[in-house]
Order: sequence, then structure tokens, then C-alpha cells
Amino acid sequence: MVHKVQAVVVKEKNAPVSLETILVPDPGPGEALVDILTCGVCHTDLHYKQGAINDDYPFLLGHEATGVVSAVGPDVTEVAPGDRVVLNWRAVCGECRACRKGEPQYCFNTANATQKMTLEDGTELTPALGIGAFAEKTLVAAGQCTKVDDDVDAAAVGLLGCGVMAGIGAAINTGAVQRGESVAVIGCGGVGIAAVAGAKLAGATTIIAVDIDSAKVELALAQGATHGINSKDEDPVEAIRALTGGFGADVVIDAVGRPETYRQAFYARDLAGRVVLVGVPNPEMKIELPLADVFGRGGSLKSSWYGDCLPSRDFPMLVEQYKLGRLDLDAFVTERIGLGDIEEAFTKMHDGKVLRSVVEL
Repeated sequence: MVHKVQAVVVKEKNAPVSLETILVPDPGPGEALVDILTCGVCHTDLHYKQGAINDDYPFLLGHEATGVVSAVGPDVTEVAPGDRVVLNWRAVCGECRACRKGEPQYCFNTANATQKMTLEDGTELTPALGIGAFAEKTLVAAGQCTKVDDDVDAAAVGLLGCGVMAGIGAAINTGAVQRGESVAVIGCGGVGIAAVAGAKLAGATTIIAVDIDSAKVELALAQGATHGINSKDEDPVEAIRALTGGFGADVVIDAVGRPETYRQAFYARDLAGRVVLVGVPNPEMKIELPLADVFGRGGSLKSSWYGDCLPSRDFPMLVEQYKLGRLDLDAFVTERIGLGDIEEAFTKMHDGKVLRSVVEL
């Protein structure tokens, strides 16, 4: 059986998105059909639209989603019809060298659905991050579905599917923030503020939020930052050191991903401290650092892939923290919109006017 549903597609580089009828097949082996409830508008979707990921147009956009499983393939046991799930783009294989080492959060062979979703004329669609959730239904690998409680706001918990998880995981998983440590976060967009929330959840006692926009710094303070710095007005490296006894922070998270912010992170950390890069740089960007400083300052320089998360472990834990009132996921939902509002939402996101616009279906 093939399902005709409405979905948001971009057909060529930098073209406006369009609402199209697409064809979604019933699930085959290893696959799940999901009725989408909510999907956040993420920078990654904008990157697909702009051609910054690849040129496999047309793209079926959307990936930061919550849904309900409506059907599964014949061999699927991990989820069943009726399950509320958050979708993820790390369906671990269990067999690659990372999985065999007991580090499935780094799985190098993650799975997507085998069958293709198409336009009505048969043109195959490339789903964003193997998900494609700006749609009434989507087809994914069953391992991309993580079952969560259904008594919580779908719009809020769906953000764990990408940006919020990336930020929280950068602090908790990659940065391994410990109780009593100091953390600085450079860049207070959605991912950076999630990193602030993650540092608070981990028990950091000094959490410094840095941005060139004072309004974003204020949002970070509301999510648990203890200090805010507008880096337009003062040198963030000196300011972070001043707030940490002159030494620098134990962990500095670069949630921007530019050479200048990475350099700030490198020099704003304490000796033997950790730098975590979670902001995604452009391919042309380069960084130059004195090798003697890399050696002499010690510690570690880490990149955070999807917050180094394991969805089956991290999503349910964070939903539980949300239910207990320790993680304010509601604060990340700036507005709730429809499928026809995504082009405008991209503009608001690009202009820094929202943490997340969330499509509700």
C-alpha cells in the first residue's frame, strides 16, 4: 500500500520550499511508518535547502520530530504500532568497529529506510538526515524510532531529536561536565542554550554564557547560566578567566563553529581543560594555533557528533528529567506553526528571532 500525504519539499538549491503530495510506502523489513505529530525547524534543514549538505535534490525536509508508529515491517520488534516515538538519525548497526568496541554512540554505519519516498511522478526524494519529517507520514529505519512516554508535550520532547540533544550531549557526554566544575558556552542559539541546560543538569556551579546578542545571553541566563558576557562589549577570554579565578573554565563549548570562536574557546579554558566543538563549521574554514600552546595547555580538544548521544539511552532519561522539572524543554519552543509556515520560519531562525519554530500536524 502507498500513502499519499502532504509534505514540504525543496526541489533545487535555494528555491523556496513547496507543499507537495508525496507517496510513502508501507514499511518493509527493518522499517517503520510514522505519523508525524511535531517537527522542529532546524538549521540543518536550511543547510539542505541552501545546498550546503549535498546536491541530491529534491529534499524532503524535517528531522527533529515526534510521531506515533502506525505500522512496522515484518521483522521489527523494538517498536510497535501505537508507540509514541522521537525520531533520531543514529540508528546504530551493532556491528561496526565502534559498536564492537562498546561505543555505539559513535556508530559508523547508521541505518535509514531502504525504500524510497517519492513525488507523485515517481521522482525519488532524499529525506533530511534520513528522516524527512515535514510530512504527515514518513518512512524510517525502525532503529531511528526511540520510544518515549506519551504524557508529555510532543513539540518539546521532539527537539531532543537534534538540536537540544546536540547541546545537552556536548556538555554531558562529550564534555563530561562534573559536579562543581565551571563551564563556558560560546554562542547562545538553540544548541548553545541547550549546552547551558546540560551543564546545569550535570551539576556545574559556574556556567558562563557568551554571545554577541544580549537578548540571547538573557535567554541563557533563564536556562541556568550564572553569568553572561556580551562579546561585542568585552574580550570573552579575559571575561571568562576573570569569572573563574583567573584560570579559565574547566570546559568551554563552542556552539558557533567559527575559527575566531574556537580560538576563544581554546584560550578561555583552564590548563588541562576541555574544549568541545559542537557548532558546525563551513568546509572552507581553517584554524591556526601555535603547536606549543596545544601541547603546553594540555587537556583535550573534542568534537561533539550529535552530542555523542545514544538515543535509546539518552532520550528516555532526558524526558524523565523534563517530567521531574529539572530540564525546561518547553522554553525551547518559541512558536507553533503549520506546514505552510516553514519558509517564514527559516527567515526567523536565520535572523535569530526564535530558538525553535515547531510544526504541529
